[in-house]
Amino acid sequence: METTAQDQTMTTEATTDAAEKIAEAEPTTAAAEVDPIAALQKELQEAKAKADEYLDGWQRARAEFANYKKRQEQQNADLRAFATIDLIRKLLPIQDDFERAIKTLPEGITHMTWIEGVLLIQRKLRLVLESEGVKEIEVRKNDPFDPALHEAISHDEAEGVESGHVIEEVQKGYKIGDRVIRPTLVRVAK
Repeated sequence: METTAQDQTMTTEATTDAAEKIAEAEPTTAAAEVDPIAALQKELQEAKAKADEYLDGWQRARAEFANYKKRQEQQNADLRAFATIDLIRKLLPIQDDFERAIKTLPEGITHMTWIEGVLLIQRKLRLVLESEGVKEIEVRKNDPFDPALHEAISHDEAEGVESGHVIEEVQKGYKIGDRVIRPTLVRVAK
């Protein structure tokens, strides 16, 4: 077979076209190698951003739960305290009745067994109240009237007592810690 000039020209042109295509393909191959790395780096950055977002959300949720738990514990403690105070308020009149009964006992019968039993019951009630933190509000004659601790039932003239001071205690007051459960009923001097 004879190769003609025209065939050689076509072969040369085809070779040139193929070489150009190869030359064009090489940068594409190099770009293709860079693109996956760039794509992976971009994916990594996106994954890190999502991880940071999830971590932030988790930390917030954890802090909110801790705050919720503290609020619930405080509410439960308050509920127990209110329930205890309500019960104590119901028991205080019984304590008052015991004290009034003891004050009116004739001296000759205090040694009797059944009286000692009643006194023992009164002491047990006082111990239960003390175990719950209940304390009497101390009031003496001529102490200044304190509306936070006392409730005035009358304003009377009294010799030897300054105006605005306590004449006498009518009913004992009680408190738990700094909280007044029942104020002391007092008569106050004018």
